[in-house]
Amino acid sequence: MKAVMVMFDTLNRRFLPPYGADWIHAPNFWRLAARTATFDTCYAGSMPCMPARRELHTGRYNFLHRGWGPLEPFDDSVPELLGKQGIHTHLATDHPHYWEDGGATYHGRFRTYEFFRGQEGDPWKGQVADPDIPEADRVRRDHVWRQDWVNRQHLASEEEHPQTRTFDAGLEFLHTNHAADDWFLQIETFDPHEPFFSYERHKRHYPHAYDGPHFDWPDYKRVQETAEQTEHARLEYAALLTMCDQSLGRVLDAMDELDLWDDTLLIVNTDHGLLLGEHEWWGKGVAPWYDETIHTPLFVWDPRSRVQGERREALVQTVDIGPTLLEYFGVDRTPDMQGHPLRRTVADDTPVREAGLFGGFGGHVSVTDGRYVYMRACANPYNQPLHEHTLMPTHMRGFFTPAELKNAELVPPFSFTKDVPLLKVPGHALSNPYSFGTLLFDLHTDPGQEHPLLDDALELRMATLLTEQLRAADAPLGQYERLGLPPTGPVTPEHLLARTQKPQADAVLQPPARPEDFPTGPLSVHVPLRNLIAHPEAEAVVRAHFAALLDGPFAQRAVNLSLLQIAAIAVGLLPTDRLREIAARLSEIDTTTPK
Repeated sequence: MKAVMVMFDTLNRRFLPPYGADWIHAPNFWRLAARTATFDTCYAGSMPCMPARRELHTGRYNFLHRGWGPLEPFDDSVPELLGKQGIHTHLATDHPHYWEDGGATYHGRFRTYEFFRGQEGDPWKGQVADPDIPEADRVRRDHVWRQDWVNRQHLASEEEHPQTRTFDAGLEFLHTNHAADDWFLQIETFDPHEPFFSYERHKRHYPHAYDGPHFDWPDYKRVQETAEQTEHARLEYAALLTMCDQSLGRVLDAMDELDLWDDTLLIVNTDHGLLLGEHEWWGKGVAPWYDETIHTPLFVWDPRSRVQGERREALVQTVDIGPTLLEYFGVDRTPDMQGHPLRRTVADDTPVREAGLFGGFGGHVSVTDGRYVYMRACANPYNQPLHEHTLMPTHMRGFFTPAELKNAELVPPFSFTKDVPLLKVPGHALSNPYSFGTLLFDLHTDPGQEHPLLDDALELRMATLLTEQLRAADAPLGQYERLGLPPTGPVTPEHLLARTQKPQADAVLQPPARPEDFPTGPLSVHVPLRNLIAHPEAEAVVRAHFAALLDGPFAQRAVNLSLLQIAAIAVGLLPTDRLREIAARLSEIDTTTPK
């Protein structure tokens, strides 16, 4: 048995021709759909990148217990399970998060692996002098932004690009091993993740007049750019997707050339999509997980059923991919896996689940039955209690700080941790779902999710479905308290939130705070957070209004941003009324006396 998984990062299904985007130049995705079962109701689960990959390895949801982090010592990894049964597993990737503190346990579960450098500020080429950076519409200009411009100097040709080199390596594996048996190849590219860096031959498919600032890497924030800038960024994404399509075509060519269709499973998938101006937002993880980010493309060829050119309506999720691989190779799932093999779903659209759970740590906890989507916000404005449960206390690019760990406690095991107790650490979310409110949508009548429903009977059904999913996942008790749901017993009308939280759901649609409405000065909401925390009185003002901003992981990423910029990015952390209070207090500080 042989299997190939081609995984893209940030692949928005609404930009793919098989899902209706006929203006995108992507002939190989059309070709793929003609050779596979195309899934119309696939949802990711735990967001974003590394939480999604933990699901791929473990076949269970991550986000209720843990934010961004490595595989845990008690986790079952599908590539490792395959390897223990004599299946050679190989990873070819340019995804830089695998080599950071918060992802460093994933690639080692493969028998062999290759990594190609240069994506999204990967700390690759060392250059002390600043690179030439064009005028750009960008709020976050940190070391990752600078490093990306260093790296771009070394990617002058498409042959040098890490996406190209990743697919080169995958094709080398296929040509070397196509006659052998018992192997699994994962070709995984970071593209079309931002920055949307591609080459002229891909851009020419999307001609348009644009003379504004460089804009191929939107911040994760409210759209404040012009319509021209927004369209330009969308077309830059489209050009990079066209480059991805070309790489996909190389894999399909190899499948043809090497006669792999007869005995090789092929899965083409992604971790999540991206908001590209929809709902007046850029990016992911701040706004709720709308369909543009969580409703994902999936294509599967199974040589046993040989289904091709057909659509599948059954609700499936990322947690099903690992169990599908195990079943294909005849390896049993572990008892902790929540996903289901998709063999029969590919063959005849057999359902595997009634509901799909999804969300990000500390954000909305959402459920869908394939038609309705229920996004449950926290029941209180503080988004608490919230805790990380882990034995691997790392964030994306660093360890938990001593300040974060000083209140950690050892707590009893969960059902899936193999009798291993865990560290319970106070957690922080980058965005507060309370600001957006609890939302309910009907995708049949409102596919753009623009008109939230107020329907108590429907919300009661979906809240019950959500609670059942929480219990099945052995969610921490704190999640029930945070969400205002019962850990035992029935969900009742008193637990409903959509109608109660409609005022904040309406308020978040209002334009963000305007800089001109706030006083300026050396200690103000206009200056970087770094300047404020360097001044004892200013730090005390910020801490009095929101201590978690300084003590949590967000501070490490936001020190170069002003409080106004933070408010635009992390909605709910600094609502406009709180920002006004901070601005007023800062303006009262005497900056003429040395501190």
